[in-house]
Parts: sequence; structure tokens; C-alpha cells
Amino acid sequence: MLKELHIRNFAIIDELTVHFYNGLTVLTGETGAGKSIIIDAIHLLAGGRASQEFVRHGAKKAELTGLFSITEDKHPIFEKLQEAGIESEEGTIILRRDISDNGKSVCRVNGKLVTLSTLREIGSTIIDIHGQHENQELMDEKQHIHLLDQFAEKQLQPIKEQYEQIFHSYRALKREVEAMNINEQQTAQRIDLYQFQIQELEDARVSVHEEEALLEERRRLQNYHKIFERARNAYEAISGEYKGLDCIGEAMSALEDIVIVDEQFKDSHEAVTTSFYALQDASHQIKNILDELEFDPERLNEVENRLAQYQMLKRKYGSTVEEILSYYEKIKGELNNLINRDEAIQKKEQELKKMEATLEQLCNELTKVRKNCANALSEAIMNELRDLHMEKAKFIVRFERLNNFDVNGKDYISFYISTNVGEPPKSLPKIASGGELSRIMLALKTIFSSKSQITSIIFDEVDTGVSGRVAQAIAEKIANISFNSQVLCISHLPQVAAMADQHYLITKQVEKNRTHTTVQHIDDNHRVEEISRMMSGAEITELTLQHARELLQMANDKKLEIKSSL
Repeated sequence: MLKELHIRNFAIIDELTVHFYNGLTVLTGETGAGKSIIIDAIHLLAGGRASQEFVRHGAKKAELTGLFSITEDKHPIFEKLQEAGIESEEGTIILRRDISDNGKSVCRVNGKLVTLSTLREIGSTIIDIHGQHENQELMDEKQHIHLLDQFAEKQLQPIKEQYEQIFHSYRALKREVEAMNINEQQTAQRIDLYQFQIQELEDARVSVHEEEALLEERRRLQNYHKIFERARNAYEAISGEYKGLDCIGEAMSALEDIVIVDEQFKDSHEAVTTSFYALQDASHQIKNILDELEFDPERLNEVENRLAQYQMLKRKYGSTVEEILSYYEKIKGELNNLINRDEAIQKKEQELKKMEATLEQLCNELTKVRKNCANALSEAIMNELRDLHMEKAKFIVRFERLNNFDVNGKDYISFYISTNVGEPPKSLPKIASGGELSRIMLALKTIFSSKSQITSIIFDEVDTGVSGRVAQAIAEKIANISFNSQVLCISHLPQVAAMADQHYLITKQVEKNRTHTTVQHIDDNHRVEEISRMMSGAEITELTLQHARELLQMANDKKLEIKSSL
């Protein structure tokens, strides 16, 4: 529910903070006091269209903030938040929108910047605004199937879950088949390309370890003269005449003679002996390598050419040899699929036909359940309309069969209604009378509010054009809805105001040549005065006060009756 609304520099509102609670909250006040401005602010927080006209004259920007609390763990808003990468703590959602004096706006959800479309998606899951001319869920024909499915959820859900699971697989497979059915010229071109690439890679015979070995060989060939000269110097230093190995040999012999008479030279003798034989082995190795060293300029060219071939393959197929080999395996598989495309397509098309048969059967089951529940829904809504003094109204759920499967099956659902005897049913969004539309909407809201997960329902003067017993019936329906969802209602009807759990009085004042709107939460005594004013106009008499008290007492009794019946 909406817990707090903060408004700053918005229209004629300087700065305002309003706290809201569960149940029915009614906002009343004189025409032009700013009641609808508060609803406009909530509408903008839910992603409505902004304009620079909303910014208070002389201010740089308008600031709107709404604090919402969501107690239901499986509420759809959490999925929307997760998709947008937005965190929420203990179900607290803060929507903020700043509108600058050039008409541009900045939107935030829980402090994170979001696009207007994201704000609208999130806002639509928790706020439902219905005004005299406001299109919303019930007036959107595309939403009618979802409303019927909500009503039929218990009977429909097992079949629908099975259908959706198969439908998603079917849609993915159908896209795959469509992708395979590319035109013949493109297929032939891809086959030629893959065949050329495969042949090129097979002829190249690339190896993971060959490139490293070639690089090492190139280093040796490029540094042949340096290697030969230094290796020969090393050999001469060790094994040449009067060089290192001879000197160490003499030291080894001398220590051998000493050890016979003095054991303390034993370790030195062993170390020198080990070094002598190690140097002797190293000398032989160096000599063998020197004997085999040979500079071959042709081999260097071969190595350079082979390494150049590796670089060319890397530019075309991958940055490493591993990526080249991976690409080779990939296009081999794709070439095989293309060559055997017709067979693969035929196999997948057979799978599609099996899926279509299953989906068709499930669609028929969905339609059957929906039609049964549609009759119950029609009867329930007509009962509600009778309570609202539309005894002659007929509510019809019309079914049309789609040619193709969609996520809901093959049903297109639209709500039709006839409000007077002899009149043909019309599509719900085409109902012209404001009073009739208000009552139809309230009947639908009464049915769906317990099933909808919308947390805040807002009625902006939906009681326009009604009076008397119809006004009382509307008041009772709005109160009924408030037992399932938080309801905020702007009203000129005293019957509706009397049903409020919280009553706010909106007033307009002029100070220092500027207009200011204030919101006051009024107690029972002030409620009597305000309802009295709504009943009689500007003049309040003892009689109108008495009528107001009686109306409040009747409203309290009626709310207890409604609550006990739920």
C-alpha cells in the first residue's frame, strides 16, 4: 500500500507530506482546492506523462516521492524489480520523480535511476488509477482475458501451466525451424564458405604445440652466430689446453692424495670430484651440440612462412590456436546440419505437429473452463450491477477464436455490456455514460479486487453524475473494495465520505499573493462539519449537522455489516 506521499513545487502545492493507511481514504474539499492534483502526483509516480506545466511557477523542478509497503512475498513487483536490477528491503518500495521546468523528468526506484517505461511497469503493478476519463486495466480489452483468468484461477491454473510450458518450447522450436528455412541461395553460399574454410584449416594442419616449437626454432636460427660463438668459447674455457677442466683435474688429484692422510679434506675432495665429472659431461654435451649446429637460411624461411600462416589463420578464425580448432569443429557441425538440412527440418516439423496437436487439445480445455467461468463471472457482475441499481444490465463475456497460438491459448476475450433493455451489447471501453461507466467499473472492481494484486486503487471522482440511492450503492461498493485493497478516493458525495476510514480535507489558501494547498486529516467532529457542507453547500445548519451524524452512523453500521459478510 501507499504509506507516504511527499510533494514539492507541484502545481499549486508548495510542499506537502501526506500519510496514508489501510482501508478507505477519502479526500474532499471545494472545487479547485487541489484534490485532483494529489492524484495527478500519484499518477506521475506510476509513470504517467509529465509536463512542465506541473512545475510550480518560479521553481526549477517539481519533486514527487511515494513510499510503498508490499507485504506479499510473491507480489509481481518483486519480479519487475529483479529484472531491473533493483533491490528492495523488507518490501519497501520508494518511487521518485523529479520534473524540471523544461518538461524533462528523472525517475528513480529505491534510489536507482530508471527509464520512464521501467517506472511505468513497476508502478502499474501496485497502483490502479480510475478517473472519469482514465483508461486503466478494466477498460483495456487486451487485459480482459487476464481478468477472466484471475476469476477462474483455481480451475484454470493446472491446465494453463501445462499449456504455457509446452507453448514456450513450441515457440522456440518454431523459431528454430524458421531460421533453418532460409532461402536456398543463402544456404548454398554458407555451404561453400564452410567447405572452403574447413579445407583451408585441414590443409594447414594446425597444432596446439607446433607454433610454440616454431617460435623457439626461429629464435635459434636468428641467433645462430651468437649461439655458435658463445658455445665454442664455453667449450674452450672448460676443455681447451690449460683451461678449466685440466685445472680442476689437478685439484682433484691433489686432494685425493691429501685425503689419505687428512680426513678433513674429504668433503672438499668429493665436491671437486663431482664438479670435475659434471663439467666433463657438460663439455661433451656442448661439443656434440657444436658438431651438429648448422645455419640453414632456407629452414629459417620455412619457419617464417609457417608462422605467418598461423597469424593469417588467427586473423580469420580466432586469436589463439585453441580458438581456431574450436571454430573448425563448430563449422564442421554447422556444415553437416546444412547439408542434412532438409532431413533435420522434416524431423523438427514433425515435432512441431505433435506439439500443435497437444496445444490444440489444451486450448480446447482452456476454452471450456473459461466459458464455464465466464457464465459465473457474468452472473456475479450482474448481481453487483443490480446492487448498483442497474437491474436491466446484461454483462457478456465474448469469445473469439484466434488463428494462431499465443501465450494464453487461442481465446480472445472481450467484455460486452448492455445497460438498457432493447440496446445491443457494446464493448466495455465504448460505454459513454459517466454514471454507467462508474457503476460498471465498481462492479468489476468489487469482483476483481480480491483477486488482483494491485495494492492501491485510486478513484478520482468516479461518482460524478450519480445521486440518491445510486450514490449510496456506490459508496458501499467502494467500501467493499477497500477491505481487499487500499483505496484512495476523491469524492463530492457525502455518502462516500461517510464510509471513509480516514478523511482528508483539501483546502486552498492565498498568502503573499501565492496560492497554497494544504491537506488536513480531520477528526470525527470536523468530519460531521465537512459532510454537512457536502450535503448542503456553503451553509451549515443544525439540521444538516444532524443529517451528517446520522449518515456517519449509518456508514459505520454498513461497514460492520460488510465486514461480517466477508
